[in-house]
Amino acid sequence: MSNWFECKVKYGKVDGGKAKKVSETYLVDAISFSEAEERVSREVAPFVTGEFAIMGMKKAQVNEIFPHEEGDRWFKCKVIFITVDEVKATEKKISSTILVFGSTIDDAWDHLTSSLSDSMSDYEVASIAETNIMDIFPYSSETGSGLTPEKKNLGVDANADYQDLLSPEASSAEDMA
Repeated sequence: MSNWFECKVKYGKVDGGKAKKVSETYLVDAISFSEAEERVSREVAPFVTGEFAIMGMKKAQVNEIFPHEEGDRWFKCKVIFITVDEVKATEKKISSTILVFGSTIDDAWDHLTSSLSDSMSDYEVASIAETNIMDIFPYSSETGSGLTPEKKNLGVDANADYQDLLSPEASSAEDMA
């Protein structure tokens, strides 16, 4: 399960020969606020010249993300899934927030409906709105973040016992190398 954090980053940008301060929003998958701050700093730093500051962070209520090859902005879709309780003969509606990548609201609609086409539940789209999110940084073992490194990334025998890698003898042997 993902924990999404919305991070606002402020930095100086030269546009048309004039220096100005801009503020951009990024979405980061992280375990805590401190990890989100570290990850967004690491992801944004290569693309920003000069100093930047993280002006604010908040937990984002995002249930699903549907990336797509085409598009230039993120759209927030409120989708209501409808299930039927056969015992009580009642409908239950569960609201879900889904981010979809697209160029226009029509593109977002098309990408959303194609992504949900294999859904077993009935659903209705309550709203689609453009967001100010510039980019999304999902968790990936290749980003180097997270608490559970994979054996292949440790540079050791894949058959080695993970606990052996964490022993004091293993770490002292690495220090000597």
